[in-house]
Amino acid sequence: MVVSFKPERIKRYKDVAMLLLKYGRSDLISAAGLEGSVLPDEIAAERETAPAEELAQDLEKLGPTFIKLGQLLSTRADLMPGPYLDALSRLQDQIEPFPYEEVERIVSGELGVRMSKAFAEFDPRPLAAASLAQVHRANMRDGRAVVVKVQRPDIRDLIVGDLEALGEIAHFLDEHTELGRRYEFDNMLVNLRKSLLRELDFTIEANNLHTIGQSLVEFDEIVIPEPIDNFTTTRVLTMEYISGKKITALNPLRLLEIDGASLADALFRAYLKQFLVDGLFHADPHPGNVFLTDDNRIALLDLGMVGRVTRTFQDNLLRLMLAISEGRGEMASEAAIRMGEAKEGFDREAFERRITDLVAENSDAILSRLNAGKVTLEITRISADCWFRLPPEFTMIAKALLNIDRVVYTLDPNFDPNSIIRERANEILQQNIAKSLAPNNLLSGVVDLKEFAEKLPARVNRILDTVGENKLRLKVDAIDEKVVLEGLQKVANRITLGLVVASLIVGAAMLMRVETSFRIFGYPGLAMILFLLAAAAGLVLAFSILFYDEKRRKH
Repeated sequence: MVVSFKPERIKRYKDVAMLLLKYGRSDLISAAGLEGSVLPDEIAAERETAPAEELAQDLEKLGPTFIKLGQLLSTRADLMPGPYLDALSRLQDQIEPFPYEEVERIVSGELGVRMSKAFAEFDPRPLAAASLAQVHRANMRDGRAVVVKVQRPDIRDLIVGDLEALGEIAHFLDEHTELGRRYEFDNMLVNLRKSLLRELDFTIEANNLHTIGQSLVEFDEIVIPEPIDNFTTTRVLTMEYISGKKITALNPLRLLEIDGASLADALFRAYLKQFLVDGLFHADPHPGNVFLTDDNRIALLDLGMVGRVTRTFQDNLLRLMLAISEGRGEMASEAAIRMGEAKEGFDREAFERRITDLVAENSDAILSRLNAGKVTLEITRISADCWFRLPPEFTMIAKALLNIDRVVYTLDPNFDPNSIIRERANEILQQNIAKSLAPNNLLSGVVDLKEFAEKLPARVNRILDTVGENKLRLKVDAIDEKVVLEGLQKVANRITLGLVVASLIVGAAMLMRVETSFRIFGYPGLAMILFLLAAAAGLVLAFSILFYDEKRRKH
Protein backbone atom coordinates (compact mmCIF):
# COMPACT_ATOMS: atom_id res chain seq x y z
CA MET A 1 0.00 0.00 0.00
CA VAL A 2 1.21 3.53 -0.81
CA VAL A 3 1.45 5.13 2.62
CA SER A 4 1.17 8.86 3.26
CA PHE A 5 3.12 10.19 6.23
CA LYS A 6 0.91 13.23 6.78
CA PRO A 7 -0.17 13.25 10.45
CA GLU A 8 -3.88 13.43 9.60
CA ARG A 9 -3.56 10.54 7.13
CA ILE A 10 -1.66 8.36 9.64
CA LYS A 11 -4.39 9.08 12.20
CA ARG A 12 -7.03 7.86 9.74
CA TYR A 13 -5.02 4.69 9.05
CA LYS A 14 -5.04 4.02 12.80
CA ASP A 15 -8.77 4.81 13.10
CA VAL A 16 -9.57 2.27 10.37
CA ALA A 17 -7.21 -0.32 11.87
CA MET A 18 -8.76 0.03 15.33
CA LEU A 19 -12.25 -0.23 13.85
CA LEU A 20 -11.37 -3.46 12.02
CA LEU A 21 -9.71 -4.84 15.13
CA LYS A 22 -12.63 -3.99 17.40
CA TYR A 23 -15.15 -5.74 15.16
CA GLY A 24 -13.26 -8.96 14.56
CA ARG A 25 -11.47 -8.28 11.24
CA SER A 26 -7.86 -8.24 12.42
CA ASP A 27 -7.05 -10.34 9.33
CA LEU A 28 -7.77 -7.29 7.17
CA ILE A 29 -5.33 -5.18 9.19
CA SER A 30 -2.36 -7.26 8.04
CA ALA A 31 -3.87 -7.68 4.56
CA ALA A 32 -4.10 -3.90 4.14
CA GLY A 33 -0.62 -3.29 5.55
CA LEU A 34 -1.91 -1.44 8.64
CA GLU A 35 -0.01 -3.42 11.30
CA GLY A 36 2.22 -0.44 12.05
CA SER A 37 -0.80 1.71 12.88
CA VAL A 38 -1.79 -0.40 15.91
CA LEU A 39 0.32 -0.99 19.01
CA PRO A 40 0.62 -4.50 20.52
CA ASP A 41 -1.10 -3.41 23.75
CA GLU A 42 -4.02 -2.03 21.73
CA ILE A 43 -4.35 -5.38 19.96
CA ALA A 44 -4.36 -7.18 23.31
CA ALA A 45 -7.04 -4.81 24.64
CA GLU A 46 -9.44 -5.72 21.82
CA ARG A 47 -9.62 -9.46 22.31
CA GLU A 48 -13.37 -9.80 22.00
CA THR A 49 -15.52 -8.58 19.13
CA ALA A 50 -17.61 -5.55 20.16
CA PRO A 51 -21.41 -5.72 19.95
CA ALA A 52 -23.05 -4.49 16.75
CA GLU A 53 -24.83 -1.63 18.52
CA GLU A 54 -21.50 0.12 19.14
CA LEU A 55 -20.55 0.26 15.46
CA ALA A 56 -22.92 3.14 14.66
CA GLN A 57 -21.59 5.10 17.65
CA ASP A 58 -17.97 4.54 16.63
CA LEU A 59 -18.65 5.69 13.07
CA GLU A 60 -20.39 8.82 14.37
CA LYS A 61 -17.28 9.65 16.42
CA LEU A 62 -15.04 9.32 13.35
CA GLY A 63 -16.87 12.08 11.50
CA PRO A 64 -19.04 12.75 8.44
CA THR A 65 -17.19 10.55 5.95
CA PHE A 66 -17.53 7.50 8.17
CA ILE A 67 -21.17 8.30 8.94
CA LYS A 68 -21.91 8.27 5.21
CA LEU A 69 -19.82 5.09 4.87
CA GLY A 70 -21.94 3.50 7.59
CA GLN A 71 -25.13 4.48 5.78
CA LEU A 72 -23.73 2.86 2.63
CA LEU A 73 -22.75 -0.30 4.52
CA SER A 74 -26.29 -0.53 5.95
CA THR A 75 -27.37 -1.59 2.44
CA ARG A 76 -24.61 -4.13 1.91
CA ALA A 77 -26.12 -7.40 3.10
CA ASP A 78 -23.32 -9.11 1.19
CA LEU A 79 -20.73 -7.52 3.49
CA MET A 80 -22.39 -7.12 6.89
CA PRO A 81 -24.15 -9.66 9.14
CA GLY A 82 -27.78 -9.02 10.03
CA PRO A 83 -27.24 -7.42 13.49
CA TYR A 84 -24.77 -4.91 12.02
CA LEU A 85 -27.17 -4.02 9.19
CA ASP A 86 -29.89 -3.29 11.74
CA ALA A 87 -27.52 -1.19 13.85
CA LEU A 88 -26.29 0.82 10.87
CA SER A 89 -29.80 1.36 9.51
CA ARG A 90 -30.49 3.31 12.72
CA LEU A 91 -27.35 5.41 12.31
CA GLN A 92 -28.25 8.97 13.24
CA ASP A 93 -26.67 11.73 11.17
CA GLN A 94 -26.78 14.17 14.11
CA ILE A 95 -23.68 15.83 15.57
CA GLU A 96 -22.80 18.98 17.50
CA PRO A 97 -23.69 22.26 15.74
CA PHE A 98 -21.00 24.75 14.76
CA PRO A 99 -21.09 28.35 16.12
CA TYR A 100 -23.53 30.93 14.80
CA GLU A 101 -20.62 33.25 13.96
CA GLU A 102 -19.48 30.71 11.36
CA VAL A 103 -23.04 30.44 10.04
CA GLU A 104 -23.24 34.20 9.60
CA ARG A 105 -19.83 34.35 7.91
CA ILE A 106 -20.68 31.56 5.43
CA VAL A 107 -24.20 32.82 4.57
CA SER A 108 -23.07 36.43 4.13
CA GLY A 109 -20.08 35.38 2.04
CA GLU A 110 -22.11 33.07 -0.19
CA LEU A 111 -25.08 35.42 -0.74
CA GLY A 112 -22.95 38.53 -1.02
CA VAL A 113 -25.07 40.54 1.43
CA ARG A 114 -25.40 40.96 5.17
CA MET A 115 -27.77 38.58 6.95
CA SER A 116 -30.04 41.46 7.94
CA LYS A 117 -30.40 42.46 4.29
CA ALA A 118 -31.22 38.92 3.09
CA PHE A 119 -33.61 37.85 5.87
CA ALA A 120 -36.12 39.64 8.07
CA GLU A 121 -35.42 37.11 10.84
CA PHE A 122 -32.81 34.38 11.26
CA ASP A 123 -32.88 32.02 14.23
CA PRO A 124 -29.33 31.53 15.55
CA ARG A 125 -30.33 28.19 17.10
CA PRO A 126 -30.21 25.35 14.54
CA LEU A 127 -33.23 23.15 13.96
CA ALA A 128 -30.90 20.22 13.28
CA ALA A 129 -27.17 19.68 12.91
CA ALA A 130 -25.95 16.88 10.65
CA SER A 131 -22.54 15.76 9.47
CA LEU A 132 -22.45 17.91 6.33
CA ALA A 133 -24.60 20.90 7.28
CA GLN A 134 -27.00 22.39 9.79
CA VAL A 135 -30.43 23.93 9.29
CA HIS A 136 -31.80 27.23 10.68
CA ARG A 137 -35.30 28.75 10.67
CA ALA A 138 -35.63 32.12 8.96
CA ASN A 139 -38.18 34.51 7.47
CA MET A 140 -37.76 36.20 4.11
CA ARG A 141 -38.40 39.93 3.77
CA ASP A 142 -41.62 39.14 1.89
CA GLY A 143 -42.87 37.15 4.90
CA ARG A 144 -42.22 33.61 3.64
CA ALA A 145 -41.11 31.11 6.30
CA VAL A 146 -37.98 29.27 5.13
CA VAL A 147 -35.19 27.05 6.37
CA VAL A 148 -31.56 27.74 5.50
CA LYS A 149 -29.19 24.81 5.14
CA VAL A 150 -25.59 25.89 5.77
CA GLN A 151 -22.61 23.69 4.93
CA ARG A 152 -20.07 23.02 7.67
CA PRO A 153 -16.83 25.00 7.37
CA ASP A 154 -13.88 23.12 5.80
CA ILE A 155 -16.01 19.98 5.43
CA ARG A 156 -14.98 19.42 1.81
CA ASP A 157 -11.25 19.24 2.62
CA LEU A 158 -11.94 16.85 5.52
CA ILE A 159 -14.04 14.52 3.36
CA VAL A 160 -11.56 14.53 0.46
CA GLY A 161 -8.71 13.61 2.82
CA ASP A 162 -10.72 10.81 4.45
CA LEU A 163 -11.76 9.41 1.08
CA GLU A 164 -8.16 9.37 -0.14
CA ALA A 165 -7.06 7.40 2.94
CA LEU A 166 -9.96 4.95 2.61
CA GLY A 167 -9.33 4.66 -1.13
CA GLU A 168 -5.71 3.63 -0.59
CA ILE A 169 -6.76 0.92 1.86
CA ALA A 170 -9.59 -0.28 -0.41
CA HIS A 171 -7.32 -0.45 -3.47
CA PHE A 172 -4.74 -2.50 -1.55
CA LEU A 173 -7.38 -4.95 -0.31
CA ASP A 174 -8.78 -5.37 -3.84
CA GLU A 175 -5.30 -6.11 -5.21
CA HIS A 176 -4.11 -8.51 -2.51
CA THR A 177 -7.07 -10.27 -0.88
CA GLU A 178 -9.81 -12.59 -2.09
CA LEU A 179 -12.29 -10.59 0.01
CA GLY A 180 -11.38 -7.47 -1.94
CA ARG A 181 -11.70 -9.20 -5.31
CA ARG A 182 -15.11 -10.55 -4.32
CA TYR A 183 -16.61 -7.33 -2.90
CA GLU A 184 -14.63 -4.71 -4.87
CA PHE A 185 -14.08 -2.15 -2.10
CA ASP A 186 -12.46 0.30 -4.53
CA ASN A 187 -15.64 0.51 -6.61
CA MET A 188 -17.66 1.00 -3.44
CA LEU A 189 -15.44 3.95 -2.45
CA VAL A 190 -15.72 5.44 -5.95
CA ASN A 191 -19.51 5.45 -5.64
CA LEU A 192 -19.32 6.91 -2.13
CA ARG A 193 -16.99 9.65 -3.39
CA LYS A 194 -19.37 10.59 -6.22
CA SER A 195 -22.35 10.65 -3.89
CA LEU A 196 -20.64 12.75 -1.20
CA LEU A 197 -19.22 15.32 -3.61
CA ARG A 198 -22.68 15.76 -5.17
CA GLU A 199 -24.18 16.25 -1.70
CA LEU A 200 -21.65 19.01 -1.02
CA ASP A 201 -23.03 21.05 -3.94
CA PHE A 202 -26.34 22.46 -2.73
CA THR A 203 -27.29 23.76 -6.19
CA ILE A 204 -27.60 20.10 -7.23
CA GLU A 205 -29.95 19.48 -4.31
CA ALA A 206 -32.01 22.52 -5.33
CA ASN A 207 -32.36 21.09 -8.85
CA ASN A 208 -33.40 17.75 -7.34
CA LEU A 209 -36.10 19.49 -5.29
CA HIS A 210 -37.46 21.13 -8.44
CA THR A 211 -37.33 17.96 -10.57
CA ILE A 212 -38.70 15.43 -8.08
CA GLY A 213 -41.28 17.91 -6.81
CA GLN A 214 -42.56 18.34 -10.35
CA SER A 215 -42.59 14.57 -11.03
CA LEU A 216 -44.64 13.88 -7.87
CA VAL A 217 -47.10 16.74 -8.34
CA GLU A 218 -49.86 14.19 -9.10
CA PHE A 219 -49.64 12.84 -5.52
CA ASP A 220 -51.68 15.19 -3.37
CA GLU A 221 -50.55 13.39 -0.20
CA ILE A 222 -46.86 14.16 -0.82
CA VAL A 223 -45.13 17.52 -0.60
CA ILE A 224 -41.58 18.54 -1.56
CA PRO A 225 -40.18 21.85 -0.24
CA GLU A 226 -39.66 24.47 -2.93
CA PRO A 227 -36.12 25.93 -3.09
CA ILE A 228 -35.54 29.69 -3.21
CA ASP A 229 -33.12 29.88 -6.15
CA ASN A 230 -31.93 33.47 -5.59
CA PHE A 231 -30.83 32.55 -2.07
CA THR A 232 -29.12 29.26 -2.95
CA THR A 233 -25.42 28.63 -3.68
CA THR A 234 -23.11 25.63 -3.52
CA ARG A 235 -22.81 26.02 0.29
CA VAL A 236 -26.17 27.59 1.23
CA LEU A 237 -29.61 26.20 0.39
CA THR A 238 -32.76 28.18 1.17
CA MET A 239 -36.12 26.43 0.83
CA GLU A 240 -39.67 26.79 2.10
CA TYR A 241 -40.35 25.71 5.68
CA ILE A 242 -42.66 22.74 6.16
CA SER A 243 -43.92 22.19 9.67
CA GLY A 244 -44.16 18.57 10.76
CA LYS A 245 -42.68 15.69 12.69
CA LYS A 246 -40.74 12.55 11.81
CA ILE A 247 -43.17 9.73 11.06
CA THR A 248 -41.26 7.21 13.16
CA ALA A 249 -41.39 9.62 16.12
CA LEU A 250 -45.19 9.96 16.12
CA ASN A 251 -47.09 8.71 19.15
CA PRO A 252 -49.86 6.09 18.70
CA LEU A 253 -52.63 8.64 19.27
CA ARG A 254 -51.34 10.85 16.43
CA LEU A 255 -51.22 7.83 14.11
CA LEU A 256 -54.89 7.14 14.89
CA GLU A 257 -55.81 10.63 13.66
CA ILE A 258 -54.53 10.04 10.11
CA ASP A 259 -55.39 7.72 7.24
CA GLY A 260 -52.18 5.70 7.47
CA ALA A 261 -53.18 3.19 4.80
CA SER A 262 -53.78 5.92 2.23
CA LEU A 263 -50.49 7.69 3.03
CA ALA A 264 -48.51 4.43 2.89
CA ASP A 265 -50.12 3.57 -0.44
CA ALA A 266 -49.30 7.01 -1.90
CA LEU A 267 -45.70 6.93 -0.67
CA PHE A 268 -45.00 3.48 -2.08
CA ARG A 269 -46.64 4.37 -5.41
CA ALA A 270 -44.59 7.56 -5.60
CA TYR A 271 -41.35 5.62 -5.21
CA LEU A 272 -42.42 3.04 -7.77
CA LYS A 273 -42.97 5.92 -10.19
CA GLN A 274 -39.51 7.32 -9.43
CA PHE A 275 -37.83 3.92 -9.85
CA LEU A 276 -39.71 2.61 -12.88
CA VAL A 277 -40.93 5.65 -14.82
CA ASP A 278 -38.94 8.80 -14.05
CA GLY A 279 -35.52 7.16 -13.70
CA LEU A 280 -34.61 9.71 -10.98
CA PHE A 281 -35.35 8.84 -7.36
CA HIS A 282 -34.78 10.11 -3.83
CA ALA A 283 -32.11 7.68 -2.62
CA ASP A 284 -32.10 8.56 1.09
CA PRO A 285 -35.66 8.46 2.50
CA HIS A 286 -34.56 7.42 5.99
CA PRO A 287 -37.08 8.18 8.77
CA GLY A 288 -35.35 11.47 9.61
CA ASN A 289 -36.11 12.74 6.10
CA VAL A 290 -39.79 11.70 5.97
CA PHE A 291 -42.15 13.97 7.93
CA LEU A 292 -45.85 14.01 8.63
CA THR A 293 -46.93 17.61 8.08
CA ASP A 294 -49.43 19.50 10.22
CA ASP A 295 -52.04 19.08 7.45
CA ASN A 296 -51.51 15.26 7.41
CA ARG A 297 -49.39 14.96 4.29
CA ILE A 298 -45.97 13.35 3.79
CA ALA A 299 -43.00 15.67 3.30
CA LEU A 300 -39.78 14.34 1.71
CA LEU A 301 -36.74 16.29 2.84
CA ASP A 302 -33.00 16.30 2.12
CA LEU A 303 -32.81 15.43 -1.57
CA GLY A 304 -29.04 15.76 -1.82
CA MET A 305 -28.66 12.07 -2.57
CA VAL A 306 -30.51 10.86 -5.65
CA GLY A 307 -30.11 7.90 -7.98
CA ARG A 308 -30.49 7.64 -11.74
CA VAL A 309 -31.34 4.53 -13.73
CA THR A 310 -31.52 3.77 -17.45
CA ARG A 311 -34.56 2.56 -19.38
CA THR A 312 -33.08 -0.94 -19.69
CA PHE A 313 -32.45 -1.08 -15.94
CA GLN A 314 -36.03 0.05 -15.27
CA ASP A 315 -37.44 -2.72 -17.47
CA ASN A 316 -35.36 -5.36 -15.69
CA LEU A 317 -36.23 -3.93 -12.27
CA LEU A 318 -39.93 -4.12 -13.14
CA ARG A 319 -39.48 -7.77 -14.17
CA LEU A 320 -37.69 -8.48 -10.90
CA MET A 321 -40.32 -6.80 -8.72
CA LEU A 322 -43.17 -8.53 -10.55
CA ALA A 323 -41.41 -11.88 -10.24
CA ILE A 324 -40.96 -11.37 -6.48
CA SER A 325 -44.57 -10.25 -5.99
CA GLU A 326 -45.87 -13.26 -7.98
CA GLY A 327 -43.50 -15.78 -6.37
CA ARG A 328 -41.76 -16.66 -9.66
CA GLY A 329 -38.20 -17.47 -8.65
CA GLU A 330 -36.83 -18.40 -12.08
CA MET A 331 -38.08 -15.15 -13.60
CA ALA A 332 -36.53 -13.20 -10.69
CA SER A 333 -33.10 -14.81 -11.14
CA GLU A 334 -33.22 -14.17 -14.89
CA ALA A 335 -34.09 -10.50 -14.33
CA ALA A 336 -31.30 -10.13 -11.76
CA ILE A 337 -28.78 -11.64 -14.21
CA ARG A 338 -29.87 -9.16 -16.87
CA MET A 339 -29.23 -6.28 -14.47
CA GLY A 340 -25.59 -7.11 -13.74
CA GLU A 341 -22.56 -8.94 -15.07
CA ALA A 342 -20.85 -12.18 -14.16
CA LYS A 343 -17.38 -12.11 -12.67
CA GLU A 344 -14.78 -14.82 -13.11
CA GLY A 345 -15.96 -17.85 -11.14
CA PHE A 346 -19.68 -17.00 -11.36
CA ASP A 347 -21.75 -19.93 -10.09
CA ARG A 348 -24.94 -19.50 -12.13
CA GLU A 349 -26.60 -22.67 -10.85
CA ALA A 350 -26.16 -21.67 -7.19
CA PHE A 351 -27.26 -18.10 -7.95
CA GLU A 352 -30.50 -19.20 -9.62
CA ARG A 353 -31.25 -21.76 -6.89
CA ARG A 354 -30.75 -19.28 -4.03
CA ILE A 355 -32.77 -16.53 -5.73
CA THR A 356 -35.59 -19.02 -6.36
CA ASP A 357 -35.53 -20.08 -2.69
CA LEU A 358 -35.52 -16.43 -1.56
CA VAL A 359 -38.56 -15.58 -3.69
CA ALA A 360 -40.40 -18.69 -2.48
CA GLU A 361 -39.80 -17.67 1.15
CA ASN A 362 -41.25 -14.21 0.52
CA SER A 363 -44.05 -15.04 -1.91
CA ASP A 364 -46.88 -14.83 0.65
CA ALA A 365 -47.11 -11.30 2.00
CA ILE A 366 -50.19 -12.12 4.06
CA LEU A 367 -48.73 -14.94 6.11
CA SER A 368 -45.29 -13.34 6.27
CA ARG A 369 -45.12 -9.56 5.70
CA LEU A 370 -42.97 -8.82 2.68
CA ASN A 371 -40.06 -6.48 3.35
CA ALA A 372 -39.02 -5.34 -0.12
CA GLY A 373 -35.84 -3.68 1.16
CA LYS A 374 -34.56 -6.79 2.91
CA VAL A 375 -35.36 -8.97 -0.11
CA THR A 376 -33.33 -6.72 -2.42
CA LEU A 377 -30.51 -6.58 0.13
CA GLU A 378 -30.47 -10.38 0.30
CA ILE A 379 -30.13 -10.46 -3.50
CA THR A 380 -26.94 -8.39 -3.18
CA ARG A 381 -25.60 -10.90 -0.62
CA ILE A 382 -26.35 -13.84 -2.92
CA SER A 383 -24.71 -12.01 -5.84
CA ALA A 384 -21.46 -11.49 -3.94
CA ASP A 385 -21.39 -15.09 -2.71
CA CYS A 386 -21.80 -16.34 -6.30
CA TRP A 387 -19.30 -13.89 -7.86
CA PHE A 388 -21.88 -11.75 -9.63
CA ARG A 389 -21.67 -7.96 -9.90
CA LEU A 390 -24.85 -5.90 -9.55
CA PRO A 391 -24.72 -2.21 -10.56
CA PRO A 392 -24.46 0.43 -7.80
CA GLU A 393 -27.95 1.67 -8.72
CA PHE A 394 -29.36 -1.62 -7.44
CA THR A 395 -27.78 -1.02 -4.03
CA MET A 396 -29.19 2.52 -3.91
CA ILE A 397 -32.67 1.21 -4.69
CA ALA A 398 -32.26 -1.45 -2.00
CA LYS A 399 -31.32 1.28 0.49
CA ALA A 400 -34.32 3.40 -0.51
CA LEU A 401 -36.70 0.42 -0.24
CA LEU A 402 -35.27 -0.54 3.14
CA ASN A 403 -36.05 2.93 4.51
CA ILE A 404 -39.46 3.09 2.82
CA ASP A 405 -40.40 -0.23 4.43
CA ARG A 406 -39.85 1.24 7.89
CA VAL A 407 -42.05 4.23 7.08
CA VAL A 408 -44.96 2.48 5.34
CA TYR A 409 -45.24 -0.23 7.99
CA THR A 410 -45.28 2.49 10.65
CA LEU A 411 -48.17 4.15 8.83
CA ASP A 412 -49.98 0.90 8.06
CA PRO A 413 -48.90 -2.37 9.76
CA ASN A 414 -51.06 -4.33 7.27
CA PHE A 415 -49.53 -2.73 4.18
CA ASP A 416 -49.31 -5.12 1.20
CA PRO A 417 -46.64 -4.04 -1.33
CA ASN A 418 -47.23 -7.08 -3.55
CA SER A 419 -50.74 -5.99 -4.49
CA ILE A 420 -49.57 -2.46 -5.31
CA ILE A 421 -46.74 -3.75 -7.51
CA ARG A 422 -49.17 -5.97 -9.42
CA GLU A 423 -51.78 -3.20 -9.72
CA ARG A 424 -49.25 -0.63 -10.88
CA ALA A 425 -47.46 -2.86 -13.41
CA ASN A 426 -49.89 -2.19 -16.31
CA GLU A 427 -50.04 1.52 -15.54
CA ILE A 428 -46.24 1.75 -15.39
CA LEU A 429 -45.90 -0.05 -18.73
CA GLN A 430 -48.39 2.36 -20.30
CA GLN A 431 -46.50 5.36 -18.89
CA ASN A 432 -43.21 4.01 -20.23
CA ILE A 433 -44.74 3.46 -23.69
CA ALA A 434 -46.17 6.97 -23.65
CA LYS A 435 -42.80 8.32 -22.56
CA SER A 436 -41.05 6.52 -25.42
CA LEU A 437 -43.59 8.08 -27.82
CA ALA A 438 -42.92 11.58 -26.56
CA PRO A 439 -41.98 14.09 -29.32
CA ASN A 440 -38.30 14.34 -28.28
CA ASN A 441 -37.91 10.54 -28.36
CA LEU A 442 -39.80 10.26 -31.65
CA LEU A 443 -37.56 12.87 -33.26
CA SER A 444 -34.42 10.90 -32.45
CA GLY A 445 -36.09 7.78 -33.84
CA VAL A 446 -37.05 9.64 -37.03
CA VAL A 447 -33.46 10.82 -37.46
CA ASP A 448 -32.21 7.22 -37.10
CA LEU A 449 -34.83 6.01 -39.58
CA LYS A 450 -33.87 8.74 -42.06
CA GLU A 451 -30.19 7.76 -41.84
CA PHE A 452 -31.08 4.08 -42.30
CA ALA A 453 -33.28 4.83 -45.35
CA GLU A 454 -30.57 6.99 -46.96
CA LYS A 455 -27.85 4.36 -46.59
CA LEU A 456 -29.96 1.27 -47.35
CA PRO A 457 -29.80 1.36 -51.22
CA ALA A 458 -26.00 1.70 -51.28
CA ARG A 459 -25.59 -1.13 -48.78
CA VAL A 460 -27.95 -3.42 -50.75
CA ASN A 461 -26.03 -2.66 -54.01
CA ARG A 462 -22.72 -3.54 -52.37
CA ILE A 463 -24.10 -6.85 -51.13
CA LEU A 464 -25.58 -7.76 -54.54
CA ASP A 465 -22.35 -6.81 -56.36
CA THR A 466 -20.33 -8.97 -53.97
CA VAL A 467 -22.66 -11.93 -54.49
CA GLY A 468 -22.69 -11.46 -58.30
CA GLU A 469 -18.88 -11.37 -58.49
CA ASN A 470 -18.62 -14.46 -56.29
CA LYS A 471 -16.64 -12.50 -53.67
CA LEU A 472 -18.94 -13.17 -50.72
CA ARG A 473 -16.98 -14.55 -47.78
CA LEU A 474 -18.15 -15.63 -44.37
CA LYS A 475 -15.75 -15.21 -41.49
CA VAL A 476 -16.38 -17.53 -38.57
CA ASP A 477 -14.32 -16.66 -35.50
CA ALA A 478 -14.58 -20.10 -33.90
CA ILE A 479 -10.95 -21.01 -33.22
CA ASP A 480 -7.57 -19.42 -33.81
CA GLU A 481 -5.97 -21.78 -36.35
CA LYS A 482 -2.57 -20.17 -35.76
CA VAL A 483 -2.65 -21.19 -32.11
CA VAL A 484 -3.79 -24.70 -33.08
CA LEU A 485 -0.93 -25.10 -35.60
CA GLU A 486 1.60 -23.86 -33.05
CA GLY A 487 0.25 -26.40 -30.55
CA LEU A 488 0.46 -29.25 -33.06
CA GLN A 489 4.00 -28.24 -33.97
CA LYS A 490 4.98 -28.24 -30.31
CA VAL A 491 3.52 -31.72 -29.85
CA ALA A 492 5.39 -32.99 -32.94
CA ASN A 493 8.67 -31.49 -31.66
CA ARG A 494 8.18 -33.11 -28.26
CA ILE A 495 7.48 -36.49 -29.82
CA THR A 496 10.54 -36.20 -32.09
CA LEU A 497 12.78 -35.23 -29.18
CA GLY A 498 11.40 -38.13 -27.15
CA LEU A 499 12.23 -40.57 -29.96
CA VAL A 500 15.77 -39.16 -30.23
CA VAL A 501 16.29 -39.56 -26.47
CA ALA A 502 14.98 -43.11 -26.59
CA SER A 503 17.30 -43.93 -29.53
CA LEU A 504 20.31 -42.51 -27.69
CA ILE A 505 19.54 -44.60 -24.63
CA VAL A 506 19.09 -47.78 -26.70
CA GLY A 507 22.31 -47.05 -28.63
CA ALA A 508 24.21 -46.42 -25.41
CA ALA A 509 22.98 -49.70 -23.95
CA MET A 510 24.12 -51.66 -27.04
CA LEU A 511 27.55 -49.99 -27.07
CA MET A 512 28.11 -50.90 -23.44
CA ARG A 513 29.09 -54.42 -24.58
CA VAL A 514 31.74 -53.21 -27.07
CA GLU A 515 35.25 -53.53 -25.63
CA THR A 516 37.34 -50.37 -26.12
CA SER A 517 40.32 -48.68 -24.47
CA PHE A 518 38.41 -45.32 -24.47
CA ARG A 519 36.53 -45.28 -21.20
CA ILE A 520 34.71 -42.74 -19.07
CA PHE A 521 34.15 -43.55 -15.38
CA GLY A 522 35.25 -47.14 -16.21
CA TYR A 523 32.55 -47.57 -18.90
CA PRO A 524 32.92 -47.56 -22.70
CA GLY A 525 33.42 -43.91 -23.65
CA LEU A 526 31.13 -43.74 -26.71
CA ALA A 527 28.28 -45.38 -24.82
CA MET A 528 28.66 -42.91 -21.95
CA ILE A 529 28.64 -39.92 -24.35
CA LEU A 530 25.39 -41.14 -25.90
CA PHE A 531 23.91 -41.72 -22.45
CA LEU A 532 24.89 -38.25 -21.20
CA LEU A 533 23.43 -36.65 -24.33
CA ALA A 534 20.18 -38.56 -23.74
CA ALA A 535 20.12 -37.46 -20.09
CA ALA A 536 20.68 -33.81 -21.02
CA ALA A 537 17.95 -33.90 -23.67
CA GLY A 538 15.57 -35.56 -21.19
CA LEU A 539 16.23 -32.86 -18.58
CA VAL A 540 15.62 -30.11 -21.13
CA LEU A 541 12.32 -31.74 -22.12
CA ALA A 542 11.24 -32.16 -18.49
CA PHE A 543 12.15 -28.56 -17.63
CA SER A 544 10.17 -27.26 -20.62
CA ILE A 545 7.10 -29.29 -19.65
CA LEU A 546 7.18 -28.40 -15.94
CA PHE A 547 7.95 -24.67 -16.14
CA TYR A 548 7.30 -23.25 -19.60
CA ASP A 549 3.96 -25.04 -20.09
CA GLU A 550 2.84 -24.04 -16.58
CA LYS A 551 3.51 -20.37 -17.30
CA ARG A 552 1.62 -20.62 -20.58
CA ARG A 553 -1.33 -22.24 -18.79
CA LYS A 554 -1.52 -19.44 -16.20
CA HIS A 555 -1.26 -16.82 -18.90
